[in-house]
Amino acid sequence: MENLNSYLIVSAILFSIGTIGVLTRKNAIVIFMCVELMLNAVNLTFVALSRHLGNLDGQIFVFFVMTVAAAEAAVGLALMIAFYNNKESIDVEDINIMKW
Repeated sequence: MENLNSYLIVSAILFSIGTIGVLTRKNAIVIFMCVELMLNAVNLTFVALSRHLGNLDGQIFVFFVMTVAAAEAAVGLALMIAFYNNKESIDVEDINIMKW
């Protein structure tokens, strides 16, 4: 059987990379990609713990997280397109309280 600690360590590393990316980047698309990386790290944790415990609760919860991630990606991309059409930039510093 696989080692649970290995999956949790990989998940923690992926979550840390995503957190660092969200805190240090200025490009909004890269920030959204880092948020997606963080959500996938959480999904990996849910699946690993679900398999370790022998129930399907974590795997079912992953479907809900994936649904939220898909909605976040669709809404975020639509917002980025709207900001780019108005500001000609997608830097986070250029987005000032959604003023047009």
